[in-house]
Amino acid sequence: MITDEPKIKVALLQGCRQTAITLHGQFLLAGSFALTGKIISEASGTCVCLKNEDGAQVVREKEILLAGKKQSTFTLPQVKIGIDFHWQQNQEQTFQGDIILTANKGHSFDLINIVTLEDYLASVISSEMSAEASVEFLKAQAITARSWLMAMLEKKKAAKPPRKTKNENEIITWQDVNDHEGFDVCADDHCQRYQGITKIISDNVKTATEETRGVFLVSADRICDARYYKCCGGQTEIFSTAWENISIPYLQSVTCDSMPREPINSEQEAREWLTAKPPAFCNTRDKKLLKKILPSFDRQTSDFFRWQVIYKRAELEEIIKRKSGIDFGRLRNIEPLARGPSGRIYKLKIEGSKKTIIVGKELEIRRWLSPTHLLSSAFVVSIKKDGDGAITEIIIDGGGWGHGVGLCQIGAAVMAEKGLNAAEILSHYFPGANIQKLY
Repeated sequence: MITDEPKIKVALLQGCRQTAITLHGQFLLAGSFALTGKIISEASGTCVCLKNEDGAQVVREKEILLAGKKQSTFTLPQVKIGIDFHWQQNQEQTFQGDIILTANKGHSFDLINIVTLEDYLASVISSEMSAEASVEFLKAQAITARSWLMAMLEKKKAAKPPRKTKNENEIITWQDVNDHEGFDVCADDHCQRYQGITKIISDNVKTATEETRGVFLVSADRICDARYYKCCGGQTEIFSTAWENISIPYLQSVTCDSMPREPINSEQEAREWLTAKPPAFCNTRDKKLLKKILPSFDRQTSDFFRWQVIYKRAELEEIIKRKSGIDFGRLRNIEPLARGPSGRIYKLKIEGSKKTIIVGKELEIRRWLSPTHLLSSAFVVSIKKDGDGAITEIIIDGGGWGHGVGLCQIGAAVMAEKGLNAAEILSHYFPGANIQKLY
């Protein structure tokens, strides 16, 4: 386990060919030459070229370091967020810390921000949830995000490539740690949302990060692989539904409520659960509360606890073909084969006139059945047919938003509003884990 605060390399832009960068304050090039104002970075063969605002070349190297002086910041005009999800958009964003520009083989470059873990974390908290949420929730989010990051980086040292088993009848895919090379994490939902100081770091966030500085979730003398997501839908999920087939003691299925419920054990139970709206911490439609805890673009997704998607047969056939790369022909059936205790499917059979394939795990299922991603894989399928028995319409009724493993962000925020503190929230979602200050 660590004893000092590390610095984190965060990729803000990947595979970029050109971008403007506005430097607020001085950034040192090669340790002595100071740059400020607007500059242009562009791919140039196997190098990166920096130009001033007049187009004159300043430097051309395979890797360029711009070290920001104290209080210096920089702005990027278009950073893509929510990549491949339904809320994808471009934002102008501002950051603190140093800049590394690294050339790639494909005539492009990555723009990487070097920032201390605690400064990174303050931004993650402000980006993942509203910075005006209660301090106790933000403390719980800070400890969770800090723990996940360091556990992931430790696992990455011995990481295996993305897991995929593929044969004629089954495709099972998952990825436990990111496959990024040359940096630690990206700045989007693929890792953790990091939008620099674009969002004002509120007093609540400052309090949460200062009071939890260097604090981690720990189990068996290791930092916990503390996962989180937006909404569990009433019951959290186990690790193996989304990733490797192992059991992690502190990532078990718990009810997102003060009263525990039995896990889902059958298709009938899944249908009853996912077409009802049982009480749960994350079952809230309080707009005032949601405005307090969710960023504006997340509030565009209002039906996160229970949701419905309806497809015409031909429409879903086209989506599945495009997302999977497989021509199933005429769709005949969609059948869940295996679910976790929250109702999330990790094996789904898709039957067509040309192909029948079993797909998993949960994220791959979500990807195949949506132009972007389904909110979760906790869903039941209803099929409408015409008089000849041919499918005309597919109705998907689902619950929750995200993989469901670990901390339910909306549930945890509601718990804090009800007066529970960070330690109580974390002990609920990560049973058996301990809170420990490491630096």
